[in-house]
Amino acid sequence: MQERAILITGGAGFIGSHLVEYLLSKYPNYYIINLDALTYAGDVKRLDNVKTHQNYKFIQGNICDADLVTELFQIYNISDVIHLAAESHVDNSIANPSIFIETNIQGTFTLLEAARLNWLGKKNNTKFLHISTDEVYGSLGDNGYFSEGTSYAPNSPYSASKASSDFLVRSYFHTYGLPILISNCSNNYGPKQHDEKLIPTIIRKALKGEKIPIYGNGRNIRDWLYVGDHCSALDTIFHLGEIGESYNIGTHNEKTNIEIANLVCSILDDIKPLDEGGSYAKQISFVEDRLGHDFRYAIDNNKICSKLGWQGASLFADSMRETVEWYVSCYPEHK
Repeated sequence: MQERAILITGGAGFIGSHLVEYLLSKYPNYYIINLDALTYAGDVKRLDNVKTHQNYKFIQGNICDADLVTELFQIYNISDVIHLAAESHVDNSIANPSIFIETNIQGTFTLLEAARLNWLGKKNNTKFLHISTDEVYGSLGDNGYFSEGTSYAPNSPYSASKASSDFLVRSYFHTYGLPILISNCSNNYGPKQHDEKLIPTIIRKALKGEKIPIYGNGRNIRDWLYVGDHCSALDTIFHLGEIGESYNIGTHNEKTNIEIANLVCSILDDIKPLDEGGSYAKQISFVEDRLGHDFRYAIDNNKICSKLGWQGASLFADSMRETVEWYVSCYPEHK
């Protein structure tokens, strides 16, 4: 018997595809409708393992298409939304911010309106989980952590568009009583991530014998979150989170970009040694820094851990090695 019909947006993306598989495996009575526009960052091949699952339906379409979104709510009697669809690459937002405004703000508004019009006064136990980023908080110095009470201070068009979408979601709770939840996560990594991101770029460039580009002096710090841990955190928030609240997701894996590059190269040295010997690290090259490059992100995860009982299960060294091994096994597909 079907318990919930969950609309997942961006389910053909990196995090979304992992979450679709996770939910279908864990909750046999949930029906998953995956809405994805299949832009350059979306790939249905990520979902080959579940494409014939009886509780799964893929719809190619844009979250900005109000008619389509309304139709999906009505056809599938959508009980919940888990909203991941977003433009997310900072460099792209610097080069072309308009698509970030359209997708991340207008698209979120379209979904909220559909939920408001279809749920309020008609359904009970509905939920709208909005997945966001720690980048909305801006940049940290050497000390301190982002908490749910940290003031928003976005520094890129990407983070500004995500901050705007967070505010829209929050407003629909306070104005209309829409049952929303918000999560803000640190940098994700794992298998199936798009090639433009840092770790896949390091691996791809290393295996091609090209220079591995690292911005500035490589000392920028990120708090790295394994995608499997992210999925379990979203599961926890969705089922146990208090309506109207936001939760930060991180696992205290703070690493500089140069540390990540050296670690990936070290793993590659072990599993796919260079024919001529030596280390892939010799290919590391420092390039001109990104405009407005935030120095440090770090998450205080006390709220989700203490209030909801969540803990990340992955060991950083093990999951990083698993990630690198996955990319090597898929090479040269990920050139």
